[in-house]
Amino acid sequence: MLRKKNLSQLIEGLRTNENVINWHEVEPIEATTRPMPESVDDRIKAALAKRGIEQLYSHQCTAYETIRKGENVVAVTPTASGKTLCYNLPVLQAIAEDDASRALYLFPTKALAQDQKSELNEIIAEMGIDIKSFTYDGDTSPAIRQIVKNVGHIVITNPDMLHSAILPHHTKWVSLFSNLKYIVIDELHTYRGVFGSHVANVIRRLQRICKFYGSDPLFICTSATIANPKELAEQLTGKPMRLIDDNGAPRGRKHFVFYNPPIVNKPLNLRKSATVEVNQLAKEFLSNKVQTIVFARSRVRVELILSHLQEIVKNELGAKSIRGYRGGYLPNQRREIERGLRNGEILGVVSTNALELGVDIGQLQVCIMSGYPGSVASTWQQAGRAGRRHGEAVVVMVASNTPIDQYVVQNPEYFFERSPESARINPENLLILVDHMRCAAYELPFKKGEEFGPAEITDILEYLVEERVLTQAGGTFYWANQSFPAHEVSLRSAAQENVVIIDQSDVANVRIIGEMDRFSAMTLLHDEAIYLHEGVQFQVEKLDWEHKKAYVREVDVEYYTDANLAVKLKVLSIDRTKSRETTSINYGDAAVNIMATMFKKIRLTSFENIGYGPIKLPEEELHTSATWVEIKEADSSIETKTLEQLLMGIANVIRHIVPIHVMCDRNDIHVVSQIRAEHSQLPTIFIYDHYPGGIGLAEDVYKRFDEIKAAAINLVRRCPCEDGCPSCIGTEIEGMNAKKKSLLLMEGL
Repeated sequence: MLRKKNLSQLIEGLRTNENVINWHEVEPIEATTRPMPESVDDRIKAALAKRGIEQLYSHQCTAYETIRKGENVVAVTPTASGKTLCYNLPVLQAIAEDDASRALYLFPTKALAQDQKSELNEIIAEMGIDIKSFTYDGDTSPAIRQIVKNVGHIVITNPDMLHSAILPHHTKWVSLFSNLKYIVIDELHTYRGVFGSHVANVIRRLQRICKFYGSDPLFICTSATIANPKELAEQLTGKPMRLIDDNGAPRGRKHFVFYNPPIVNKPLNLRKSATVEVNQLAKEFLSNKVQTIVFARSRVRVELILSHLQEIVKNELGAKSIRGYRGGYLPNQRREIERGLRNGEILGVVSTNALELGVDIGQLQVCIMSGYPGSVASTWQQAGRAGRRHGEAVVVMVASNTPIDQYVVQNPEYFFERSPESARINPENLLILVDHMRCAAYELPFKKGEEFGPAEITDILEYLVEERVLTQAGGTFYWANQSFPAHEVSLRSAAQENVVIIDQSDVANVRIIGEMDRFSAMTLLHDEAIYLHEGVQFQVEKLDWEHKKAYVREVDVEYYTDANLAVKLKVLSIDRTKSRETTSINYGDAAVNIMATMFKKIRLTSFENIGYGPIKLPEEELHTSATWVEIKEADSSIETKTLEQLLMGIANVIRHIVPIHVMCDRNDIHVVSQIRAEHSQLPTIFIYDHYPGGIGLAEDVYKRFDEIKAAAINLVRRCPCEDGCPSCIGTEIEGMNAKKKSLLLMEGL
């Protein structure tokens, strides 16, 4: 019987691995504490003392004192630094002083809300004060809903529920809105892009209703590390904010390791698959019973790694000791996994960024990332999942062949010395703003001259009157429609409707196992697609596009599927132009036509192509904002076919560089090249927001184009390949000097 190794021995073994190309140690830090403020109620002090909390970390104390002075705050400290007490303490104190006080807690996900409720209720039980805290979400039973509305001191919910179930029915929540003292917004950094732009408008609606009932609540926000927390909190709430970032929490020693898989094909600079290496590393830790979390970037990748790991360790540990966790799983499944991680029954978990947030999953010792998560902020969030209260922890980032991964691991100073990115929102996106003004008018009539954020809204109100959504009487605009507007507006996208996934493997037990947004469904749920869920393979038997339902059946096959998209672009208007010698850079509106054309079957073990088939789905059209670069004068010695391939290679590099510079998910922004753009007949690279109306990402690219170009050139120049590879411009380019020609073309941009 082999002796189990402990974490220190495993760390020493990892140090000798030749694929480790950078080892960064984060030194441990002692806690900075302050005495519990005198104004805190003795019953709260006693309850906290029972939990071993007799003093506060410096940031908790600053937050408490600032809130008591009547200022809005945003607290920014690393994962697992006790941010929860920054809001729980002032809220519990306010209710202990005045039983009529109310608080509303907003969490981006149901999992977080459930997690916070159980922790809060434990403290309340120990305080011995009759404070009622409830979660209010889709899983809350009708009987409890009634109690929450009437007597809930603390209502814990998510933005979607606030938007569709609470604000439209505010007359049933009079005791909450008329006594609302605090609004807590946790995990502030998640409110960016489309979701953040929607939530900013939901908060405007919330403030209108508070004002109507005579309350003016304070905002308490908490966030992981981003570059602009104060600015984001002010944009989201429309209120001035005090930033609190004097972190007093202790930290154990953390080893941050960059791991680059070995090269298996030198001329093409092809590396061994990151997934294979992640499986090997995770197996080493798990078989020594070290609790480990593996992060993967996509749902498909999560399921691939999960099925491999369950297979590897099923004889030693049992397949159930390793679980998957991602969006699309149902709530009870997620709760069960969180519990198993906390009590140690589950040794390993493979997750998308769904577990990046502060759900309490106990004390994991190792975090392995399959590829760079896409932003500095996200990487630190995921790394914070290991060693939450432990002495020592290991974080291993395994690079894939993609340009961005290779750039990060070969330029470690870029990662360790750079401040995290800024989070951006655009609440004035016209599609989003009009949607929420409809919702707001349904809730309360608009008075002429009333404000709703900084934008001028009289034109919008008059437009809604013309559309017969509102009616005007004197200086007031009233709702005049049969529909219920909040149900038609999804906060998660600027386009509506999800596709529901129905498992019909067992005729006697047909069940819904998940859901997916419309654009993703085109490539992941088409007929014959292999859909993975909890490590189990399902084949899509029929995608009913009209009714948004995908019917799947369990299968056991040796491949997964990958779909191709055909994209056509048409420029609608040009807002700004920078003209240069050989190129021009433009920003404006574009129409994008997207069509899924065919899919490939790819073998699970070797990743080779073993078949393909057509996809028959209608074309989808998207109106959005874009930045595009036109090449006015291309080198005449380059053949058209070669130029087309070079443009595709450059577009590939830019696609990977852009998300780093404008803090967005790689799916939020798309890059395509055209050898002859429809509007100009010139070779063009388009960079567009993948959301109706755009959310300001393409505009950011326009402003920072030179910075993005310099990073792209640097990436290609530093790539060790001979003449183009998947880690830079791709390998499909015919003829020699592709890399040199690409660099010349990029410098010309």
